Amino acid sequence: MLKTDLSAGPLAGLRVLDLSTMLAGPYAATLLGDLGADVIKIESHYGDESRHLGPKRGDERGPYLSLNRSKRDLVLDLQRDEAQAIFARIAATADILVTNIREPALSKLGLDYEQVRAHKPDIIWIHVTAFGADGPYAGRPGIDFLAQGYTGVLTLNGDPAGAPVRTGFPAVDVMTSLLVSNAALAALRARDLTGEGQRIEVSLLDALMHAQASSIGTFLVTGDRPKRTGNRSLYFAPSGVYPTKDGKHVVITTPGEKFFAKVCRALDADWDTDPRFHDIQARLANEDELDRVMAERTRQYERDELVEKLIAADVLTAPINEVEDVIEDPQIRHNKMIVPVDHPELGRLDVTGIPIRFHGTPCSVRKHPPMQGEHTREVLGELGYANGDIDALIDDGLVADVPEMTRRRAERKAKKTA
Repeated sequence: MLKTDLSAGPLAGLRVLDLSTMLAGPYAATLLGDLGADVIKIESHYGDESRHLGPKRGDERGPYLSLNRSKRDLVLDLQRDEAQAIFARIAATADILVTNIREPALSKLGLDYEQVRAHKPDIIWIHVTAFGADGPYAGRPGIDFLAQGYTGVLTLNGDPAGAPVRTGFPAVDVMTSLLVSNAALAALRARDLTGEGQRIEVSLLDALMHAQASSIGTFLVTGDRPKRTGNRSLYFAPSGVYPTKDGKHVVITTPGEKFFAKVCRALDADWDTDPRFHDIQARLANEDELDRVMAERTRQYERDELVEKLIAADVLTAPINEVEDVIEDPQIRHNKMIVPVDHPELGRLDVTGIPIRFHGTPCSVRKHPPMQGEHTREVLGELGYANGDIDALIDDGLVADVPEMTRRRAERKAKKTA
């Protein structure tokens, strides 16, 4: 048995086709690429929707750059029947395919499970949907925000006296991306044992229900209705955001009596002997007053001074960092959660790192977020197409490389300004 070289990561030797757009699907494929798989992003000439949204750096957009590292890129017009022969060749080399294209477009592009399975019988085919592949909401468009509405997350987030508030980052998409990558790995294990691939479906709705075991789950088993608490906890106090002398804030939380005692000692207070605050139930009953006296005390310190003092006392605390603070945080830097990659046109790019540390088969962010069509010639060459054949495919509009995409963008720009 030949031994696979895993120096590129634990998934080295595997190939993933990314035919998804925006966040959940592409970010799942990104993680698989970080873990060593050869991920090929297949785009139309229009490209991933994230290439058209958000702030720009050069000719690229921030959302695309931040989500699509560790991949190669092939432009292929699957709306053309002639492109199916090209896709068949590349699908035959793949282990995993990730898509979030809805029907009927999915089948028209030749990408449903049975169509792809005809090219690669043991393919692991993963379809990301908003609400599920079947059922009353099947086929409807949806994004993170809608899933938060359906699952009640919007009713639980925000200030108790205010309006519902969505999470400030795309939590549902990110959770879904992790479930997609997890499903791919489980399916690989099953394929190793049975020799068979399979069809897999993951939805934003299900991902967010899975994440609510402590809220919806508690309601199911106890009948206790979850409440919106803002920065407070349902179960203990103090827990919240407290101001500092320099106009900043810190988090302080106390899930247990010992932590409240540590807060009292660190802030030179005797609140734990006050009948209003002497145990958790008393503190919950007098939470407004407790937060008031704590805020009076925390305002006596600048943020960094207070955090240092509380950490020294083993208090559960954290600064509330602005984005500029986050990217310079020493632990985040130490954990390599911000890493540089070299982009051929944009120079150095800093991207988020890999959230799993393998000691036996180390992983790394190996490739910059690819330009549209950057690896078209390379991938087609690996599939046996000669340079002249690739030139003809580009001329016919079936595929595109970077120069062709640059030409097309210039042409569109000229038409708009004419």
